Amino acid sequence: MRVMVIGGGGREHAIIKKLRENKSIEVLYALPGNDGMKGDATLVPIGAKNLDKICNFAVEKKIDFAVVAPDDPLVLGLVDRLNAVGVKCFGPKKNAAIIEGSKAFSKALMKKYGIPTARYETFTDLEEAIRYVDTQEPPIVVKADGLALGKGVIIAATREEAKAALREMMENGKFGDSGKTVVIEEYLEGPEVSVLSFCDGNIVVPMVSGMDHKRAQDGDKGLNTGGMGTIAPNPFYTKEISAICKEQIFDKTVAAMNAEGRPFRGCLYFGLMITRDGPKVIEYNCRFGDPETQVVLPLMESDLLTVMMKTADGTLDPSDVKFSTGSACCVIMASAGYPEHYEKGYEIVQKGEIDGEVYFAGAKDRDGTLVTNGGRVLGVTVKGDTLMGAVTKCYEEIKKITFENAYYRSDIGAKAIKAEKN
Repeated sequence: MRVMVIGGGGREHAIIKKLRENKSIEVLYALPGNDGMKGDATLVPIGAKNLDKICNFAVEKKIDFAVVAPDDPLVLGLVDRLNAVGVKCFGPKKNAAIIEGSKAFSKALMKKYGIPTARYETFTDLEEAIRYVDTQEPPIVVKADGLALGKGVIIAATREEAKAALREMMENGKFGDSGKTVVIEEYLEGPEVSVLSFCDGNIVVPMVSGMDHKRAQDGDKGLNTGGMGTIAPNPFYTKEISAICKEQIFDKTVAAMNAEGRPFRGCLYFGLMITRDGPKVIEYNCRFGDPETQVVLPLMESDLLTVMMKTADGTLDPSDVKFSTGSACCVIMASAGYPEHYEKGYEIVQKGEIDGEVYFAGAKDRDGTLVTNGGRVLGVTVKGDTLMGAVTKCYEEIKKITFENAYYRSDIGAKAIKAEKN
């Protein structure tokens, strides 16, 4: 088979490494990929949002199957375009990808079909939004309606902070068109859980749960990032919580999308908060999470390509998807200053073999030397029989990799380990 993966980050590298386990794949392309993936895929310098070139390439190379991993091309309708030229895809069509592409849509969907989520209001007028903020008790959650590279959510500690966020989005255009409409939500408290799932339009098969660490600094301080590390499974996601989520959230969401004429096939990501009133949806994503993918896929025992093809065909069975009983930890090495200003172009040096996986997100070949080329540079993932074992080993292994201005959090998994002990 001839397979291509759209995207260029650590998530795509994890998908590519897992797909390579299937020996029926003759050639595996990454569009555009990054130079850290060179040993695992053939890189093609076509951007993930260049739909015309992607489709032309797929026809030219007689691609049998495509995995569309990032949110932007999914929301733009790349799956529809590829299907139209005869290429099967893993990923939702445009009318289903709206579940992530518009927070206003997803919140309205949950309200209409009784799926538990935070109270909210949607605004397109700045002054109306500001007046509403004056009636709310902080902290207040302000969300840009559209895609914003994972940075369009502001948790404002005061009303003034919330108003400043609204002005940045709606008046100053911080997130472009994505911020013209905003959603203002009540602040939910409790442990967060990420649950990625395979969804074939009829059934949802959840993967092992994860816990992302979004804040840039230890102790969950600093700015929100695309994710500084993650662990799996999440100890807060118990069997009891899992059963509630399946009945009240997962199955209801799939049924709701079908009722709206938007059947979802691909990876449906549930961002959950386990509140005192039970689990509630914080957000949906229409694709694999990053860096959750980097801990979930290493624990997957099933063949990924087979599961993806059955998902795309609408023939998935829960028995097709199996995960190990172990744990995994991923720590992201970033450039100091991320997610704001940072320097790049520093040599990445690895001393000795890594007892685990290294997934590259922002790396570039410069005259035969791999150098940093992004905020999040790479992730080191290690598996273990226990969560403590995986976390401890991950921090040992990551010390084998160095580059100037390297930064990573030192407390990935700490909260989860504490929860396990209690």
